[in-house]
Amino acid sequence: MSERWFEDYVPGTTAEHGPLRVAEDDVVDFGRRFDPQPFHVDAEAAAAGPFGGLIASGWHTCALMMRLLADEYLSPVSSLGSPGVDELRWVAPVRPGDELTLRTTVAEARPSRSKPDRGLVRTRVELMRQDGTVVLTMTAMNLVRVRPAQGPSCGSDR
Repeated sequence: MSERWFEDYVPGTTAEHGPLRVAEDDVVDFGRRFDPQPFHVDAEAAAAGPFGGLIASGWHTCALMMRLLADEYLSPVSSLGSPGVDELRWVAPVRPGDELTLRTTVAEARPSRSKPDRGLVRTRVELMRQDGTVVLTMTAMNLVRVRPAQGPSCGSDR
């Protein structure tokens, strides 16, 4: 992960990040802990269910997306958190064995009116399976620090 600052998030820029493989044990564990519906936790019941097999919880899918976003899109030197997301949709199921790739498109980057050390970056997010099928869409909002001003170099003020 390279350092990225507010100025580096240029509207219209698109990038892909990943892939990240979905493990069956993780699907079942997440489901048991946080979303214990049969199609998330029991392969046999899931086979007879509406999806024809085990699928990841939508919230697990969000967590996988967030892993890629945090590791490869946001920068630890400048990320200041998020006031929220808009338009979250689970478009298609995620299954064990899928490899997920994150596509990010900077939709907007505007400086804060009240805090000049940061800006708001709105990003269109798509999470895709290995076959190109989009499984999740949303608009992320992130607060990002501006690049620190460089002071004068030693001896330049004489």
